[in-house]
Amino acid sequence: MKKSKDLLTIGKKDFSSRLFTGTGKYSSVEVMKKSLLLSESQMVTVAVRRVQALAPGHEGLIQAIAWSKYWMLPNTAGCTNAEEAIRVARLGRELAKLSGQEDNNFIKLEVIPDQRHLLPDPFDTLQAAEQLIKEGFTVLPYINADPLLAKRLEEIGCATVMPLGSPIGSAQGIRNEANIGLIIENSKIPVIIDAGIGVPSEAAQALEMGAAAVLVNSAIAMANDPPAMAKAMAKAVQAGREAFLAGRIPQKSTAFASSPNSGLVTKSSNGK
Repeated sequence: MKKSKDLLTIGKKDFSSRLFTGTGKYSSVEVMKKSLLLSESQMVTVAVRRVQALAPGHEGLIQAIAWSKYWMLPNTAGCTNAEEAIRVARLGRELAKLSGQEDNNFIKLEVIPDQRHLLPDPFDTLQAAEQLIKEGFTVLPYINADPLLAKRLEEIGCATVMPLGSPIGSAQGIRNEANIGLIIENSKIPVIIDAGIGVPSEAAQALEMGAAAVLVNSAIAMANDPPAMAKAMAKAVQAGREAFLAGRIPQKSTAFASSPNSGLVTKSSNGK
């Protein structure tokens, strides 16, 4: 019997890769393109406001990527309130259509009013998500690791929740493990760890915990060798997923011998 593929379903779209990547902070478009290829990612997020404004590093970005190979995830980065996020999400949907993805209603919802700590606003995120869902968007909200907010966003119809592992770009890894564990345990939609992952072992940890996927940008784009890091992240995510499916052994407070005690050679058994 042929083994079925381990696909991740978000909205009406299936993905075989559980590593989602970004397009910011690369030293060049060519480095970005090579990194995307080696990451084996199938979903790539794009900051709509930066593309619209042709911010440094985003000129020609849409034209440079072969969108027939990648599913675009427009995001509302740079938005500080619900009203802005809703407006930018609508622009993002048009951007996806212009790239040839007529049926793409995905939006990564980010509402971040605090430019020092870059933490998402839970109230405006919920408000914007409610409106965007009414407009037919497939909403992937970026949130703090708040189990109550995650459940509320699930209840109103979000396709995923995306709790931060630690602050954006901090490379601190998963600092909210207990809360993220609660979100995963209680969620009926995919949980994607976004922000804070710095090295492949942390990406593997996220998948081992039961996260459906990770979104990694800075750790790849700002590495000494971004393509090599992208390849390493892809391997780590695959290993983490396979480990989760295999099932880890329980943790114990004491040692437990891996070999049986029966049949040991003793003084009485050899006559001495």
